[in-house]
Amino acid sequence: MKIAIAGAGIGGLATAILLRRHGIEVTVFDQFTAPEPVGSGLVIQPVGQTVLEACGVLDRVMATGNRVSRMLGHEAENGRRVLDVCYDRRNGKNAGLALHRSALFSALWDGATAAGTTMHLNAKVTGAGGGCLELEGRENAAGFDLVIDALGARSPLTPIRSTQLPYGALWANVPWADGTDLPMDQLRQTYRKASNMVGVLPIGTPPDATGPMAAIFWSLPSDGYAAWRATGLDAWKEQASGLWPAFAAFADQITDPDQFTMARYAHGTLRVPYGRGVVHIGDAAHRASPQLGQGANMALLDAYALAQAIEAHGPEAALPVYAKARRWHVRAYQTMSWAFTPQYQSDSRWLPVLRDRVLFPVSMLPPVPRILSHLVCGTLLPAFPKGDPLR
Repeated sequence: MKIAIAGAGIGGLATAILLRRHGIEVTVFDQFTAPEPVGSGLVIQPVGQTVLEACGVLDRVMATGNRVSRMLGHEAENGRRVLDVCYDRRNGKNAGLALHRSALFSALWDGATAAGTTMHLNAKVTGAGGGCLELEGRENAAGFDLVIDALGARSPLTPIRSTQLPYGALWANVPWADGTDLPMDQLRQTYRKASNMVGVLPIGTPPDATGPMAAIFWSLPSDGYAAWRATGLDAWKEQASGLWPAFAAFADQITDPDQFTMARYAHGTLRVPYGRGVVHIGDAAHRASPQLGQGANMALLDAYALAQAIEAHGPEAALPVYAKARRWHVRAYQTMSWAFTPQYQSDSRWLPVLRDRVLFPVSMLPPVPRILSHLVCGTLLPAFPKGDPLR
């Protein structure tokens, strides 16, 4: 059995490791000329950590990452809590794993190469079909039993139709601020209505870093990046620090606008995440905002479900099995992301009022805190079919 994976991101590399453990021949194609991660900080939720354990890389990423046990958000105008979710309010056993994308990428890359995956770099995939990959400026690669599309939100292989969300975010990585009183086991956010959001995520000590780091983010309209740059860093720092004084120690470390990366988000889901000889995983199959912290998590779950289906049923019969295994979990989280995101990133005037005066007070009443804990852990619905060893 020969399988090609288009895209050496989190989902693609995890799939490669899991397929190689089943003895399947795997070739990964990616357009970069040398292995390198793209992005900032992220959180791997508990159910995603089980997949990393199955890949044999969990201990390595935990050594460089940071345990996050709580997500806490405040309204800037009055300082009141408007978001408070604990992973496990009873004993603290479950926690998110916050880390720099480079730490996760390096662990998965090394795991995939050590497992015997063939890597083809400088190979930009432009099309696929009939067991063949079309490569820009190169001879096509053929002879595969299945092509796995792990190229992400900009994949040219997926037929997904998605809607761009009105808000994105600026992301940057900075050293953990000296003298800050922010706890290192919490994701902290501050909002002004839903049009401004600023946050700090402690991401541990990434490879090549000399100390603990933080991923910082600033909500921005999707078409607002040029205007933000034109306004200048000083104006932004004044605005962000005025919104949340504790953020000033992190904002002061930004001396060049190019330290930030603009991330734009979209929402959409493939009803059937496969076609003839091609199957889609991760953002190529379903896209959403990062509000629930499930992006990388969902890609890992897709990788595991697909690898299990291929091992049990072969490449062709596996595709509907994979789709069925992931269907309800994906749909549930996509729906909740669609509902939650406008409450924190939008121009709405009434949604923040609903969030602050109705939804947050309700979220503190039993059994809602427990439900929210399952939501962020990724276990609100079973992520795997009944009888799966990781369920």
